[in-house]
Amino acid sequence: MTFTVTYVDRDGGGTCLRLSGELDMSSAPTLNAAIDGLIAAGERRLLADLTELTFCDSTGMAAFVRGDNRAAADGGWLRVTGASGRVERVLRLTGLADVLRYDPDPVDPASRAVP
Repeated sequence: MTFTVTYVDRDGGGTCLRLSGELDMSSAPTLNAAIDGLIAAGERRLLADLTELTFCDSTGMAAFVRGDNRAAADGGWLRVTGASGRVERVLRLTGLADVLRYDPDPVDPASRAVP
């Protein structure tokens, strides 16, 4: 399945990246480039909506951590929401659910996140 990233502006509350497909070694550079581009454009609060992400390997998880570290270096953050199945299980097993302040409710978890 093809990996895609689409952007949704959250009315001054940062940018939501909607991920779909499979995030793995071959597609993680696409996510890294998207995050780098947003940070270069001044975005510091990023929300990754994983509702349509069907698979994520360790390289994909590393991309989330990298994105959070990049945003944090400039006073921001990257949060994740909406994961299910294996993707949610890996987030929880690795401890990244806590690190990235995972919220299963994709409505607007960033509004509840502490920067």
